Amino acid sequence: MAAAGVQGRKRLLKEEDMTKVEFETSEEVDVTPTFDTMGLREDLLRGIYAYGFEKPSAIQQRAIKQIIKGRDVIAHPPVVMVTNTLSTLCRSQSGTGKTATFCISVLQCLDIQVRETQALILAPTRELAGQIQKVLLALGDYMNVQCHSCIGGTNVGEDIRKLDYGQHVVAGTPGRVFGESGRRRASAKAPPSLTHMIRRRSLRTRAIKMLVLDEADEMLNKGFKEQIYDVYRYLPPATQVVLISATLPHEILEMTNKFMTDPIRILVKRDELTLEGIKQFFVAVEREEWKFDTLCDLYDTLTITQAVIFCNTKRKVDWLTEKMREANFTVSSMHGDMPQKERESIMKEFRSGASRVLISTDVWARGLDVPQVSLIINYDLPNNRELYIHRIGRSGRYGRKGVAINFVKNDDIRILRDIEQYYSTQIDEMPMNGTARFHGNNDGSAPIGCFHVNALSGFLCSG
Repeated sequence: MAAAGVQGRKRLLKEEDMTKVEFETSEEVDVTPTFDTMGLREDLLRGIYAYGFEKPSAIQQRAIKQIIKGRDVIAHPPVVMVTNTLSTLCRSQSGTGKTATFCISVLQCLDIQVRETQALILAPTRELAGQIQKVLLALGDYMNVQCHSCIGGTNVGEDIRKLDYGQHVVAGTPGRVFGESGRRRASAKAPPSLTHMIRRRSLRTRAIKMLVLDEADEMLNKGFKEQIYDVYRYLPPATQVVLISATLPHEILEMTNKFMTDPIRILVKRDELTLEGIKQFFVAVEREEWKFDTLCDLYDTLTITQAVIFCNTKRKVDWLTEKMREANFTVSSMHGDMPQKERESIMKEFRSGASRVLISTDVWARGLDVPQVSLIINYDLPNNRELYIHRIGRSGRYGRKGVAINFVKNDDIRILRDIEQYYSTQIDEMPMNGTARFHGNNDGSAPIGCFHVNALSGFLCSG
């Protein structure tokens, strides 16, 4: 393709919510600066403004009208597409309103008079599926919309009863919606999958217009690829497919060719992925066991609204939670092995502010929105670089300021530099008063460091 053609599809735009963000599209995409000019139904507009939105974010200005038109859309950092069929994939930054992007689009396309499922939304975690349901019901508050969250850890009979009653939209997780892995699916004890519910006509597909895959990089990995195809085979041929994610690696894009037709691309450049307003630091620690002392020192030094501490394993989450409580620190924790009711209770406390520090695995990294979170601590660096942007995107939501602090051992330096290069960002060493740098004392014990709080002034008190 000629260079002039490529340049003709690029725009450098300065906006209140995302300054100097470069978008590249495979064809011309109109920018709609207000919700009022999107051609949305009046009862939906009432819900949008009642929810607290005033102006659409950058991704909403570009993607909503394309989805409403029935285009296939891919929006993501290196590349983004939209198609002439009924499929859409959006790649957006964390904290830029991607959930509302597809919720608004879905609501606009519904025929409320028809009490049948018209949109199916799939998400990688129960919490995210539940949040999608809450956002959709809030935005559609004046439309009398019916939406059910079909997730694991809940009563299957209740799912079937709700579906039989009639739901305009169903949001679900791979475990309940697709069924478990092949071995688990074959088990007599495995929960009914979505294909089972479709076959028994609990979930009727004849009226489905749109399939949304949120966090597409997770949904389209090897674990969920087969299940997506299983479900897709039961959907009407003209079903619109919408894929939305904060990261979309190249190899995942290749899979979209299987079920998307001529998608349009809306690209947010990778080097713009790190949210402005999030200050990133690392703390060098020589030994794994010194991370705990470092965390305690941070906990004593910093004043925060709310924080999330990420560990790579469920065992580490349980261990760290116990250690922190033994040291008289108040923390809560969450991971995928916990019963669903306990997870819901923990999330409710954290959202309300009753709990201020949450220790979690990456089950919390994707899509969950708690605006008052101002600090992310990576006790362990994530296992892959795509997860990094999801984790730090939990702070600095919607233009607020936030801080991300990474604990880095000597053998983690390579991973840290890879993250910096991949996102064209810089992660500075955490400034400290005095000379201690968490490299050990002469007696071999863990050092005591004093962090320079002034360096974080204005970032931990989000406005």
